[in-house]
Amino acid sequence: MKKDEGVLHNKLHVLRAERKWTQKEVAEKIQVSRQTIVSIEANKYNPSLILSFKLAQLFGVRIEEIFQYSEGMTDDE
Repeated sequence: MKKDEGVLHNKLHVLRAERKWTQKEVAEKIQVSRQTIVSIEANKYNPSLILSFKLAQLFGVRIEEIFQYSEGMTDDE
C-alpha cells in the first residue's frame, strides 16, 4: 500500500439504484459512455470536477453526497 495518498469513494451505485436507473441511462443523461459510469462506480476512475458537478446536478444532491475523500492508505500495491 502507498502512504500519504487519499482514496475517493462514491455512492453513485446507491443513488442510481434508488432511482432504478441503469448505468446506460445515467451515462446518456450526462453524455458520457456507460464504461465511464462503470469505472466511477468501481472506484477505478476519478471523475473531473465538471463531471462530478453534472452527476450531483442529475441526482439533485451535493458533490459530497456522492463522493467521499479519505486521506491515508490506498488500495494500491
